[in-house]
Amino acid sequence: MTDYYIMEKFDPKKFVMDEVLTSTECIELLGITRARLSSLIKTKKITTIKKAGIQLYLKQDMLKKKAELEALRMKYRPYEY
Repeated sequence: MTDYYIMEKFDPKKFVMDEVLTSTECIELLGITRARLSSLIKTKKITTIKKAGIQLYLKQDMLKKKAELEALRMKYRPYEY
């Protein structure tokens, strides 16, 4: 028996609006400073998807990094929680 899948038309604008973040959005999401973001990029703990002019990041990567940073904050700064 053959399974059929209905494919939706790919909308690049919707994808960018929903799944791509700018540097400023990443800073707000992660709760870090611009200097810390630059440090994470230099040490290759965060990768950009576009570097020319404006740096862009995948939202799902930033959500994973947010969870990682929150776990570290709870471990090393439990008095804040």
